[in-house]
Parts: sequence; structure tokens; C-alpha cells
Amino acid sequence: MNIHPAAPGSDRDGYLVSKPKAWFAFAMTFALMLFDYIDRQVIVSLFPHLKAAWGLSDMQLGGLVSIISIVVAAGGLPVALLADRFGRVKSIFVMATVWSLATIACMFTRNYSQLFLARAVVGVGETGYGSVGGALIASLFPKRLRATLLGAFLAAASIGSVLGVVLGGIVAARWGWEAAFGVVGIPGLVLAIVYLLVPDYKTVEMAPRTEGRHPSSGFLKQTIKALTGSPTVLWTCLGSACQLVVVSTIWSWLPSYFNRYHGAAADKAAMLAAVIVLCGAVGSFLWGVAADVVAVRRPRNKLVLMAALATATLVVFMVAFGLPMGRNSQLLLIALGGLMMMCTVAPASSVVFNVIHPGLRSTGAAMLALSQNLLGLAVGPLVGGLVSDAWGLQTALAVMPAFGLLGALCFLRAMRTYERDLTKVADVRMDAASTAASPVAVSA
Repeated sequence: MNIHPAAPGSDRDGYLVSKPKAWFAFAMTFALMLFDYIDRQVIVSLFPHLKAAWGLSDMQLGGLVSIISIVVAAGGLPVALLADRFGRVKSIFVMATVWSLATIACMFTRNYSQLFLARAVVGVGETGYGSVGGALIASLFPKRLRATLLGAFLAAASIGSVLGVVLGGIVAARWGWEAAFGVVGIPGLVLAIVYLLVPDYKTVEMAPRTEGRHPSSGFLKQTIKALTGSPTVLWTCLGSACQLVVVSTIWSWLPSYFNRYHGAAADKAAMLAAVIVLCGAVGSFLWGVAADVVAVRRPRNKLVLMAALATATLVVFMVAFGLPMGRNSQLLLIALGGLMMMCTVAPASSVVFNVIHPGLRSTGAAMLALSQNLLGLAVGPLVGGLVSDAWGLQTALAVMPAFGLLGALCFLRAMRTYERDLTKVADVRMDAASTAASPVAVSA
């Protein structure tokens, strides 16, 4: 895709393709995100079964969740960079196929090492999906809808986690924990094939062509400069990672908490935890809408919103798990915390997409995903398990949300440079990848 001015009258209300095609792309990308997290989080409801069958420690159980985040973090940047250069839709087809087959393979494992390896391959398939899918949505739709749609897209992670936990608990109770992997793995293969019908956008060149010089000759240098030249991206990535330590801790350990401290059977504990995670799905969309609203008056307000909500989440969870109270009161507080803890997911993504060069949107999102997975999603289950082994699970759930305060400080730092970084990419234009005679040009 070349960088050029938009043709007069060609901006279809900011949509890069027709509205039906854009919404079809959103629906398919949402559906695959759903199964991404169904396959990732189904293991959580199986913790009691695995602990009983193989005598695993909490740290080992947490490792079955964290390994996916570690693999995703390690491979996210190169996969997203390839997708930015060679096409997002085909890349997503390959990703979904790999993670679905690996999830099905988990049902045939017979010891911890085999299951750990299979889970790592699930991570290989999921590498880059959130980044590439988010970049596709951000580019096909108008900028004014970006945080809202990314909030809806990323809410699929929470909904998928809910479905994974619920389905895992139900299937394991009736047919054994092995069957749960087969039930959730097959639909992803079907969606992967249908995804090939989704529209893509043309690859954006990092610099205009000049006589005797192809833009790719300086691509590596331009890429490094674009990815490292924005303080806003750096601090937003760090802040988002800190808040996701809180999210991944709650997601991973709530079923076990309800099982151990409230005496709920494994399937019932999974259902209770699923309600809390569903609150997170609502919050993901809600805070995306709120971020778009507060940013109308001044763009940096969305970073202020994230900082305030991350701090409030810390207070709610510390009270819920740290102070004695009745069961119903605690459940209400945990649900409130679940609603608030997803406050950074959509706004942080929109901040990164807004300031990164459109030619590197998938790659810029992969930087965000790298920090989120390696410093956030991987830390919560593992460190939470370590704290639980040492001082008990309730203590772990009370203290781990303190990471949110670090996230709030990072967002306040990003606020200082956000509006300045926005101006650097304000004039870059994009084209749809279309067979039509004349492409549609829109503002990035």
C-alpha cells in the first residue's frame, strides 16, 4: 500500500471497505478470538481434576496457563511483522488451524510433560492473533469507532474464557477432563477455513518510492525507528501489562478459590468463576466506549481513565479478599472487581493503534501483546501460584492486584506524550486490498 492523499469524496464515512464487508470481518475476527480464549482457558476448570490425577502443585498448574503467554510473547513480534508484510487474513488462517489442532492434541496426553508441550504448541498457534486481528479491525473501520470496536473484540477474550471454563467444567464432570479439549478444539478449524473470505487491506509502505531506491531497502531501520520512537507506546505497553497481571491472576485462580474456600464442586466452582469473568467481558466493552467518549474533549483523557480505574480495581480486590465478610457480599465485590479489571484492554490497544505507523499496526500491536503476555498474562498464574503455595490462595488473590497501581503510574506517564505522538502519523493514508478498479482511500 502506498502512502498518498485521499481522493476527494472517496472516504466512505471512514470505512476502508463497504460496511457489510467490514462487519463480516469484525464478526469473524471476534469469533476466532472467542475460540482463542476458549482453548486457552479451558485448562483452568480442569485444575482440580489434574491436581487429583497427577498430584500437581499450584505452581505447575499455573505453568500450564503461563506457558501459552510466554510463547505468544516470544513469537508475537516476528509473526505480526510477517503479517504486516504478507497479509493478515492468510496469517490468521494458519494461526487458528495450528492452535485448534494443538488443543485437540491435549486430550491424548498422559503426563504433565506431554500436556505442557501440547499447551506450548497452542501458544505457537495463538502467537500474534490478537495483534493481527486488532490491526485488521482498526484499519477497516473509522477511527472514531476504534476503542469501542476493539473493546468489543477484546471482550471476546473474557467471553471465551467464560465459555472455556464452563464447558471444561461440564464436559470433565460427565466424560472426563481429556474430552474437554476435543469439544472446544474442533470449531476453531471450521472458523479458520471460513476466515479466508474476510477482506484484508493492502500492505503499507514505510516510505514513498524514489527513483533507484525501493522502500524495502531501509525497511528494517524504519521499522525500528517507528516501534521505538514513541514514549506513549512504551509506557502504555508497560501499564497494560501490569493490569493484566491482575486479570490473569483472577481468571486462573478463581475456580480453585471457590473450590477450596467455599466448598464448591469443581463444575460449580467453574460456573461461579465464569460469572466473574463475564463481568470482565461487559467491562471490556463498557470501558472501550467510555474511552472513546472521554477522548472526544481531549485525547489523553482515556489514559487518565485507565489510571483511575486500575487504582480502583486494586482497592476493590484488596477489600474482597483481604477483609472478613459474608459470602454474598464477597461475591458482589469480586464481581465489581471483575467488571473494572478489564478497564485497560481496549483503551490501551486504541492508544497504540492511534500513534503507530499504519504500515506497522500489527507489529505495533505485537509490541503491546509482547508486554501483555510476557510481563502480564504469564506473571499472574505463575507468581500467583508461588504466593499461594507459600501463604495460601486467598492471600495471593488479595496482594496480586497491587500490580494495578504500577500500571496506573505508567498510564499517567504516557499521558504526557500521547497527543504529541498523535500528530506524527496524522497524515498517513491507507487503501483497501480490493480488486476494484479504483481503491478507496481513507485517513489512517
